[in-house]
Amino acid sequence: MNAFTKFLSAFFMALTLLTAAGCASTQKHEGMGEYVDDSVLTAKVKAAILDDPALSAAEINVETFKGVVQLSGFVNSRSDINKAADIARNISGVTSVKNDMRLK
Repeated sequence: MNAFTKFLSAFFMALTLLTAAGCASTQKHEGMGEYVDDSVLTAKVKAAILDDPALSAAEINVETFKGVVQLSGFVNSRSDINKAADIARNISGVTSVKNDMRLK
């Protein structure tokens, strides 16, 4: 019985480790914690852009992956592109900004 108990303990320990390894992030996929962090960053960037009167009507999409914010969509001027990127860069937790916005 003692050997069987040790076997079960080892089996469940291995199963737990394999399950936990499945939650880790990869280069193209993020773990649950990173997903939540990125969702918070996306919400903060969107809110900051909407708070700016010049950008609130712009068609700006915000996506975040591992702290990198990607801005896309259409704005009226080059200064709006720069302003949106600056707003995103100034949000705490943003590691970099990829700016794919275009002029209307």
